[in-house]
Amino acid sequence: MRFMEADQQTCDALLPGLRERLATIPLRELESENNPAIELFRSYGGPNLLVPRSYGGIGATALEAVRVQRTLGSVAPSLTVATMMHHFSIGTLYAVADAVGADSGLDDLLLKRVAGERMLVASGFAEGRSNQGILAPQVEALPTDGGYHITGSKKPCSLAGSMDLLTASVGIRDGDGDVGMGFLMLPADTPGVSIHPFWSSFALAGAQSHEVRLTDVFVTEDQIIKPDPALADELDQLQTVGLIWFEMTVCAAYTGIASALVAQVLDRGRGAVADRAALAVRIETAAALTEGLARRVMDGEVDNDGLAQALVTRFGVQDAVCLTVNQAVELLGGMAYVSSPDVAYLAAASHAIAFHPPSRGSVADALVDYYGGAPMVVR
Repeated sequence: MRFMEADQQTCDALLPGLRERLATIPLRELESENNPAIELFRSYGGPNLLVPRSYGGIGATALEAVRVQRTLGSVAPSLTVATMMHHFSIGTLYAVADAVGADSGLDDLLLKRVAGERMLVASGFAEGRSNQGILAPQVEALPTDGGYHITGSKKPCSLAGSMDLLTASVGIRDGDGDVGMGFLMLPADTPGVSIHPFWSSFALAGAQSHEVRLTDVFVTEDQIIKPDPALADELDQLQTVGLIWFEMTVCAAYTGIASALVAQVLDRGRGAVADRAALAVRIETAAALTEGLARRVMDGEVDNDGLAQALVTRFGVQDAVCLTVNQAVELLGGMAYVSSPDVAYLAAASHAIAFHPPSRGSVADALVDYYGGAPMVVR
């Protein structure tokens, strides 16, 4: 079938064998808490997808990455949502390394190990607080001899059960008492790091999105990037790039989940021809929006205007995904819904796109102000 052909070919070229292996495992097993998908992803080289070739990685482009994400999303939703955060963290990690320079100690400490050991990187930015800005962490790094002590909680944190490395945001106070955002890189086996159940929903349970607690964790100066005034512009740009990459991977992952339902409709010939065509058009529109954002990233359009376009893309894709899923479930019919849990599961999983930050309401004023001439500001 030509549907998703380009996406599947890209995935098979970069991660040969992974898609076919995942397709042999029942969806119920892939989506369970202790699923085999994450370790299969590791064994087939998935963690290195976005690691630069200069560090021994695959060095996929943004366009290739979203095609891989869509493909894997159509086969293993939890894996894709979990590794979406890995890819976001990888992009941020190497960008931070470029910004702070080779003499930071970061290169020898971690970056050369990531590709060689196929390390899975979790992202701890959320803290489980409603109405909290994603760039305003409440967890603080307190200065001590030789580094910092950190106590606090990050949740939900995908890949919590399989992570090798935790990247996280922390607040750091300056001499005037103001708090800036620091960037933490912490091996998962660091003393004081513990994992606790948090995700109670059956949907996307396999993403291992649990609570990571930091209890009096000591980190060295090399493990945390401070909000140095001399690097203010670079770090602000990194935040912008990180947010753009995050929205792009969200779009790709959930377009993939919805595509699994569309594929069933097309394969079974359900509904009128016009209905099937409309369904394909809508999900391919979401894919085209996502690929358009990826091409912007590849062209270097990762400034404030690029961030605004990323958010527009995200909410446009979100609308398309939700409409697609509702129509696909209806076309598949009641017998498909009641005879297998897969249809209901894919529908439930797809709606989680609305819960990734930032929420539509939290940036509504900022988007309107942006189109009025102000900078795009995400808090």
